[in-house]
Formats: sequence, structure tokens, C-alpha cells
Amino acid sequence: MINRQVFNIIGLSWVLLGFSMILSSFWSVYYSENDLLPLLYSSFITIFFGALLYYLSKSKKNKELTARDGFSIVSIGWITMAVFSALPLYVSNFYFDNYSISYLDCYFESMSGLTTTGASILGANTAYIEDLSHGLLFWRSFTQFIGGIGIVLFTIAILPILGMGGVQLFRAEVAGPSVDKLTPRVKETAKYLCTIYFGLTVIQTVVLYIQGLMFNIEKLTLFNSICHSMTTISTAGFSTFNNSILGFESDIVSWTIIVFMLLGSINFSLHFLYIFKKSFQYFDDSEFKFYFFAIIFISFLTFINLSSIHGYTFKNLTASVFNTVTFMSTTGYTLYNYEAWPPLSQLFVFFMSFIGGMAGSTTGGIKLIRTILVVKYIKAEISRTIHPRGLYNVKIGKNVIDDDIIRGTLGFYLFYILIFFISALLISADGLDIISSLSIAASSIGNIGPGLGSIGPSGDWSFLSPFAKLLTTFCMLLGRLEIFSIIVIFSKSFWVK
Repeated sequence: MINRQVFNIIGLSWVLLGFSMILSSFWSVYYSENDLLPLLYSSFITIFFGALLYYLSKSKKNKELTARDGFSIVSIGWITMAVFSALPLYVSNFYFDNYSISYLDCYFESMSGLTTTGASILGANTAYIEDLSHGLLFWRSFTQFIGGIGIVLFTIAILPILGMGGVQLFRAEVAGPSVDKLTPRVKETAKYLCTIYFGLTVIQTVVLYIQGLMFNIEKLTLFNSICHSMTTISTAGFSTFNNSILGFESDIVSWTIIVFMLLGSINFSLHFLYIFKKSFQYFDDSEFKFYFFAIIFISFLTFINLSSIHGYTFKNLTASVFNTVTFMSTTGYTLYNYEAWPPLSQLFVFFMSFIGGMAGSTTGGIKLIRTILVVKYIKAEISRTIHPRGLYNVKIGKNVIDDDIIRGTLGFYLFYILIFFISALLISADGLDIISSLSIAASSIGNIGPGLGSIGPSGDWSFLSPFAKLLTTFCMLLGRLEIFSIIVIFSKSFWVK
């Protein structure tokens, strides 16, 4: 039986979600567009059901939340929030003549937003992004903003306290400073993390807007600056243009976005220590050092490979660095048509779809720390095979990693790959080619958005069948919530006390 307090918290989250829709309506008023009523209706419906659930689930005695309660809040909360987040786009069907989008497509779009995936059904078969009103475009970006801060709070502030999922890495100080070193109180930790998250978003907005004024970039309005800042720090990837960042046609904007994608993909614990504790520990963190040098190395290889055919130009350097960062951070912005690149560079793109950024960041994917741990474990096992009597501990930095954490990481890795192959197999049943099927599966579970084949830089996801859309939304959720947080609720033992 689920604790009543779980539904109480979920109901409150619906209420907050409903009020956040009102923010989008301000842009409707400002631009005098017809999306005001759809947004207000959606807001009212969400607040009504949220308040109703909150009221019905109130209890005189508040029990301490258990790990099972935490799993329930995370999984049920994300699924139901996507249900309500789809309403503005769906209700708008009745107020606009230029597009018609099914509720399933709207749900796909909202789940893609809240999981910071960035996959979109908007295109020739539904409606182009530029056809949407400013209120809807803002709400679309805002869902990713919510998803980004949500996952940071859950992975750093909430989940370690409950001892949940793959975040035992935090408690072992594998993924950076432990939660105890941030602040002993969850509320205080959340406050600091939100300050960093909002602060980076505001800074990027100001920088982009100033660049638009200084360099006369017509499309870099305040509205577009805000929207792209929200989807950059959340490493999410929704843009207000069909051709994504290419729409700005500016190298300085591209490099600015590169910097902030990197900031969003770094463990927020490290940001906290630098900003609030005046302690620069970035290069003391093993995962950060691997991440930093991996980006430089892959960018260099991509640049060399690309330039060997198309010449050593600044454009190719920008393209190499941008695409490396956008895929490793799982942001999913597109700048150049990487499908026209040499096969090796395309292989780098596909490979990076799995790795992801740092733990404790807004990124998706496996997370680099897990890959480091698996590689070190394999190395230790090879040494143990050669010298059976030797003692070989797996270390990250100066910390010896417990066997339980190693087993958990290996289990996560294997389960991730298994889900990837099963998803690709099921997607291929739609008649898609092998490259598209593999790329869709990798992009969904890795929360990336674009990929190769049918979901290339100029493609959308509207061509998928209803079954494939439901499957990919489920994969998005699995990837976003660290797989086990979702899978565990399907276990019989989860529901038995």
C-alpha cells in the first residue's frame, strides 16, 4: 500500500505545475496571440486535480518517507506531470487552424521535455516549431527547465537521503562530494542548488541578449534568449527554431552555448563548493578530469577527421567542439549536418550517445563515472587473472570502491545495454532501418533527442507508430530516472511490506 503522503506530495507538484503554466500566458498577452485561453484552461485543470488529490490525501499524521515512498514519488510524479504538461499543446488544437496534434503526440512532447530528452514530434506531419505561438514555445522550453532542476534535486538532495538507485555513488564520494559535505539539511541543499541553477540560467540569458544587441543578431530576442538558456542549462535541447542553433547563424552564440552546456553537464556539487564555499575542487574530482579531457580528445579527433576531408577551418573546429559537447552533455542541440561527415565522426556521435556527462548534473546517459568504474574493474580483473594471489582494489581517486557499488554499477550497465537492444529490436518492427532503430533507442534512453538515420539533425519523431512513441517515452523515463527507480515499481516485492 502506498503511503498517503506520497499522493499528497504528488498533488502538490500538480498544483505547482499548474501555476507555472500561467508564466507562459504572460507571453501570450505580450504578443497578443490566441494561446492565452488554452494555457489558462490547462492551468485550471491541473491546479484543480492537484488540489483535489492534495486535499483527499491529507493525513493528520505525517510518517517519515521510506525508500519505497521515494521511488513512488519519483516514478508516479514524472509520469503524471507529463500527462498534465501535454494539455497546453493539446487544448490549443481547438484554437489554431494551422496544426492538429493528437494527445499521444502532445504527451510524447511533454515527456521529452520533462525528461530533458529534446526529441520532438513537431515537423511536417504535425506543425513546424515556428508555427507555435510564443506562449506554447515558452511552455515547451519551461518543461525542460523543470525537468533539469528536478533531476538535480532528486539525485543530489533527495535520493541519497533515501539510499535509492544508482546514487549510492554519491555516498561513496565517487561522483564528487557527498551530500553530507554540501549541507546536512535537504531544504538547504535544495535552496543552494536552485540558486546555482537559476543563476546560471539568468547569466546565460543576459549574455545571449547582450550579444544579440551588440552583434545585431535579429533572432536573438529576449524571448529566444530566455528559452534557449532554460534548455541549455537543463542540457535538454528544445529550440524555438526548426533548425535549432543554426537559426542564429552566429559563431559567438554557438560558443556561448558550448560553455553553458558544459556548465550544465558538470556535477552541481562542484559548482556549490566553488560558489558558496570558495573551494575550487573541479580538477580534484576524478570524474571531472576524465570528462574535461574526454571532450578535448574527442573534439580533436573529430576535428582532424572532419578537416582531412573538408579543410582546416574555424567552422569545422566549431562544428567539432559543438557536436562533441552537445552529445556528451546529452543536450541534443544541432548546428551542422553531422550525417554528411565522414563515417568515423558519425561513429563518435553514436558512441557519445551512451556516455553522457557527470553524475549530479542535468545530463542523461550512462554517466561517465559508471564507465570509469567499469573500465577500472575490467583492468583489475585482468590483473587478477594474470596474478591470482594479488590484491587489486578498484579506486576512484583515493577512494576504494565497495564491492556492492561495483556490482550495482555493473548491473546498471548491463541492464542499460539490455534495454537498449530490446528497444531497438521492437522499434525495428516498425519497418525502420537498423541505423535508425539503434539510434532512436540510444537517443531515447540516453535523453539526447537527435541521432542518426531518420532522427538526424533535420528530422523529427512524428513518423513513429503509436506503439513506438509509447515505447520511446517509457525509455526516456527509464533513462532520466536511472532505470532502477522505475523498474523497481514493477517488482512484486515492492508492493509487499
